Amino acid sequence: MARYGAQYGPDITFLGVPRCDLTDSSSYADADVVIVGAPFDGGTSYRPGTRFGPQAIRSTDYVGHYGSRPSLALRTDGLKDLKVYDAGDVEMFSGDVVKSLAGLRAEVAKVVEAGAIPVILGGDHAIVFANASGVASVLGDGRISMVHFDAHADTGDIDFGSLWGHGQPMRRLIESGAVRGDRFLQLGLRGYWPGPEVLKWMAEQRMRSYEMTEIVERGLTECLTEAFTIATDDCDGVFLSVDIDVCDPGHAPGTGTPEPGGLSARQLLDAVRRTCLELPVVGVDVVEVSPPYDHADITAALANRVVLEALSAIARRRQDERDGTTWDPRQPLLDGRL
Repeated sequence: MARYGAQYGPDITFLGVPRCDLTDSSSYADADVVIVGAPFDGGTSYRPGTRFGPQAIRSTDYVGHYGSRPSLALRTDGLKDLKVYDAGDVEMFSGDVVKSLAGLRAEVAKVVEAGAIPVILGGDHAIVFANASGVASVLGDGRISMVHFDAHADTGDIDFGSLWGHGQPMRRLIESGAVRGDRFLQLGLRGYWPGPEVLKWMAEQRMRSYEMTEIVERGLTECLTEAFTIATDDCDGVFLSVDIDVCDPGHAPGTGTPEPGGLSARQLLDAVRRTCLELPVVGVDVVEVSPPYDHADITAALANRVVLEALSAIARRRQDERDGTTWDPRQPLLDGRL
């Protein structure tokens, strides 16, 4: 099912990391992380274009693509301190959502079976069903929690006569048993959807959703701390799903369903860092980057940095566990002393 290389555009890896081939397990046997592209926008309800997201996320950077990015804040290099490979894009035909999601799910499961963390570059948010259920198929249904950054709940039932789309994957995940509703944490919701019936269903599943008004009133730090406590209760790992439209359109204009009043780019990067630094993350996806609607690569650059922030924090977490150290965000980069 996998297509090795790019489905669209130049054939490159994420910032120059080595390639691997998911049909050859020896090519990623030592991997800590495997990046997988999911160029699919067959689930969009408004503006398409996210099929070009993986290419944009891989390539958008003003520094050379030589497989190294040292984090000033975390003092790690996520692309070097971890064994990171790029498997290219899974071949996904936007006219057949069921086949495309099944193929992606199988490829994600291969990565998890090898003991690596899959980082999936979307694509629209329909792909999260394949991503999270692929992880759960190996680690156990109901054993992973979900930390979900998004403007939208994505818990609709049937849209345009279909069970599958970018407005429904979270419902499908809960209904399938892959992820428990009471271990489903959503941050950044806002706007004018969903309506009362969908909210009632979400409440029945015991989902915890942090709407932007609550985040503003309580503070993002407090909301994350509370969400993390729930996410790590009676679960073995956490799947992190980042819909780039969680950010205000001023910070992420290149997306299919922009909703004003969201997080800033800085808030999202800090939140992703905390998630991957403090939680046992077993899978990540970054979705809904639509380059045709982007301006000056603002959205693609942010998504690229979301991936790097996640990798840098995972590397820091492993280093601290190995060395018995604790990263201190207040530590100055330089203080004038040798």
